[in-house]
Formats: sequence, C-alpha cells, structure tokens
Amino acid sequence: MKMTGDFKDASSCWKEILSDVSKNRELLSVIEKFARENTAPAKIVFGTSGWRGEIGTDFTFNNLRIVASAIIETLKSKDESVMQAIGVSGFEGVKNRGVIVGHDNRFLGHDFAIEVIGLLQKQGIRTWYAGEAATPEFSAGIEMLKAACSINLTPSHNPANYAGLKFNPSDGGPAGTEITAKIEEIANRMMGESNPPTPPFEKGGEGGFWGEKIDLADLYIKFINERKTLDIEKIKSFIRREDCIICIDNVHGATRGRIQRILGESAKIKYLRTEDDFLFGGVAPEPSEKNMQGVERVLRESNARFRMGVIIDPDGDRIRHADENMQIPMNYFGAMAFHFLSVYKGINGIGVKSVGTSNLVNAIAKKLGIGVRETKVGFKNFRPYMLRSSKERAVVAFEESDGMTGYNHTLEKDAIFGLLLAIEMMAVTRKNLSGYLKDIMDEFGHYYPDRSGISVDRSLIGETLIKKLSVIGEHYKVGAALDIGENKRTVSDVIIVDGTKLVFDDGSWLMIRPSGTEPKVRFYIEARTEEEKKAVFAAAEKITKEALGLA
Repeated sequence: MKMTGDFKDASSCWKEILSDVSKNRELLSVIEKFARENTAPAKIVFGTSGWRGEIGTDFTFNNLRIVASAIIETLKSKDESVMQAIGVSGFEGVKNRGVIVGHDNRFLGHDFAIEVIGLLQKQGIRTWYAGEAATPEFSAGIEMLKAACSINLTPSHNPANYAGLKFNPSDGGPAGTEITAKIEEIANRMMGESNPPTPPFEKGGEGGFWGEKIDLADLYIKFINERKTLDIEKIKSFIRREDCIICIDNVHGATRGRIQRILGESAKIKYLRTEDDFLFGGVAPEPSEKNMQGVERVLRESNARFRMGVIIDPDGDRIRHADENMQIPMNYFGAMAFHFLSVYKGINGIGVKSVGTSNLVNAIAKKLGIGVRETKVGFKNFRPYMLRSSKERAVVAFEESDGMTGYNHTLEKDAIFGLLLAIEMMAVTRKNLSGYLKDIMDEFGHYYPDRSGISVDRSLIGETLIKKLSVIGEHYKVGAALDIGENKRTVSDVIIVDGTKLVFDDGSWLMIRPSGTEPKVRFYIEARTEEEKKAVFAAAEKITKEALGLA
C-alpha cells in the first residue's frame, strides 16, 4: 500500500483511489493528511450552488478556515445591500439568531463542519449543529428557527474527491451574487495575506465547539406539515392501502432514513445504498440515467399495480424518477408537477423554469391561461417567484439538471419534495407516472428535449466566446426562416437570458449557451418527435460555427 511520501499531491492520490475504490480505500488517510497540512492558496469561486474543490488539493482545512472567516467578515459588513440580501439588520442580529452548520456524508464532512463552528463561536455567534443533513432541511430549518443563515458542507452531486460549501441566507434560498461576490472578494484577498486564520481549537479540544445540536429532519417534517402543499396523510394512506412499491436509491447520501421518519416504516418501500461509503462505490453520485439501474431492476421484478422509483443525490437536492415503463427526467416531471399542482390541487400561480428546460410546461400553461417565466441557469434565480410576498408566485420551479421546488415550499431545490409529490400524483390520478405523462402529452403535445455541445479553441474561453455568440440573437429575429433538416421553420420567439434560445413555430427550439469557464459551447434543444432531434442539434452546431466564423 502506498503512503503519503509516494504521492506528490492529493490529486495523484485521488487518481489512485478512484482507479479501484475497493482496493485503495485505505488511502483516504493520506488524503486527510494532505487536507490538514496543505496550505497552498486556492482561487475561491462560488458557482451556481456554492464553493467546491478537491479534498486535499484546494478544499483544505486552511482554505476552509479562510472561506469561513470571509463569511464572518461578510456577516459583519456595513454594506446595507449585502445585509439586506442576507436578511439581517446587523452583526448583533446574526449573533443572536444564530447559524446552522452541518454536512452531508462525505469524507471529512464532520471535521470540516466542526472547524467552521469553532470559528463562528470565537466570534460569539450562536451555532446550531445539524450533523448529517440534506440541503432542503437546512432551508426549512432556517425558516423554522428564524436563524440568520446556514453553512452546509457539501459539493452536492460531485464525485467522491470533492467537498463543498453552500451558504444560505435567512430566507433559506441559495445565496445570491450580492452575497457570494462579497465572500469571494474577501476570501481571495485573505488567500494572498501572510497571516491566515488559525485553527479554532487545539487538537483534542473539540468538545466545546459542537454548538447546540438540532434535528433538522424533525424541523423539516413540521415545515411540510405547516405549509400543506403536500398531503402527507393521503400519501401514507395510499402506501398503506394500495398494491404499490416505492424504490428509493439514496446513493449513500444524507437523505437516508428521512423517508422512514416522514412516512413510517413499510415493506412496500425499498431502500438502496443506505450504508456509509465515502467513495460511493466508485460512481459519480448523481441522479443520472445510468445510475438508475438498481431502481429499474426492483421495479421490473415487482408485479405491483403502482410502481415508482427515484434516485437522489448525496445532499438531497436533485432527483430523477422512473416507473416500470420509463425514466422520467426533470424536464418531464417538472411539467407534470406544474399540471398536477395547478389542475388537481387548484394552486394558483405561474410556471417558473430555467431557460434550458422543456417547453411542455409552456404548452400546458398556454392552454390553461397561465403565465410562464424563464430564468438564467441557477436555482437562486427562482427566488423572486418563490417568496410568499411575491406578486407572481410559482406553482412549481424547476431546472433541467434535476432540481425542483413547489408552491409555498423551500427556496432550495428539494428531492424529498419531488419524491413525496410523485407519490401523491399516483394517489390522486390513480396512474403510474408514465401513464400520467402520456395523458398530459396526448392533451398538450409531445416534446423531446436533449442536450449536447462542442469544444472550441482555448483562445475563445470566457468573454471572447460570449461576445462572438451574442450575434446569434441579432441575426435571428422573430420571423426569420431557417432549415431544420428537411423542414422550414420560422422563429416565433427569441429569448436572451442565458445564451440565445430560438423558439420555432412548431414549438421546437434550440438554445446555444457559451461556457464562461471552459472552451465549450453547450446546446439545449427540444424537438416535437424523437427523430427530429438530430436535425435540431445539427442546426444549433451550424448556427454556432457561423457565429464563430468556422462555417
């Protein structure tokens, strides 16, 4: 077995571990040594959902202390716009209301959380320690405790070599750029200073830094019962009385044990991958089509009348559904949720989705006389429609990458909500999910979304690529005609909120979105038949190459 001296850095050690997780698991002790001893600075960037980095490389105890200290400095900010975005009146308010800290079940998650708690307590800030908890539970917990904010140590669905940090302000939603830009600015300044924050306690002295223990699962259950968007009693009754099977793949994540606490124990609910495994069996723990194989096998082997399964990522904010006939990605499930909540539950509001998602929602909304809002990628962009004070309130808000929430629910994406809502759909419609989806498509039209992309020269990375592709929206105006395979299509709408989306007269569309960090252009498309997808992709590539002068 190789030891620390055999590896020049954590990245090479991770490469060895992930090449054979069953054989190289013991090398995690080497990773921990790198994480504790590596003091090399890192560039801190909060993406669409927090700061992430490789454990031992850029996500180290030293760098975490710097980011946590930058958060504390942000909480002390005299900038009114920052404090307003966090939702506190000042630092005294933060100290009194407190900060919730917890983690998913990643390697060193507990240790990272205790490090953060120690720094907060040094500043006299009340701390709530949640232990292992899911992202939507932090969001609900903030509201239930009226806490100032939360710090959740998780990189969401990233592979095992990653750790991460999510910061949620007092409304429970993902931090907006007003907050994260400030944290980035302070953290990156601190990275260049010669006096980094010291550890909050001596080794072995952790006992006093645990904060007040809090059961976020209990608060989450109280939250959903208070909000009443979900009918928990109807869901329980359905499982108890009907011939059904529900399969839940927790992928070794923080949602394990949660559904039992909400719905009770039942032989009709099967759970997969609930044991501890920091390495996730060697797979990327995302709710992907490939990772659904275990769920699909359980559903195929059952003869129950109602069959439904889900896979949930480690921090419980992403979900993918299936029944015995098909997988149902969020592009479809978001539309089903919109229809169900609007038609069956009578909830009034609008549909909200990120711009790269299926237009099935648009077709449903148009026929029902309901509005739709399309936002940039990033769940934080749904906040204006999710607040209870919003003039336009979302019936459902979802993004193509498996995240969703619903009316009067958390401002964070919530896989537990997505699971419970799917069971209630079956209870009310008396159909399996694919049957309900077929009914919706037969009434509102068939839509077939997909995504792809191309790589471009590295010289085009960043603003150069964004600027070159911006001409697409100027060239293709409403009414412009173009060939999609053998068909002539007319542009009926142009949406420029995150790249350029051209919607055609038949309801099909393509979206061209440049990466801001990689030499890549991403294509999101939707055709009206499965066979037409290839032609829409070809059109997206042709338009992109013309804009880049490569045609």
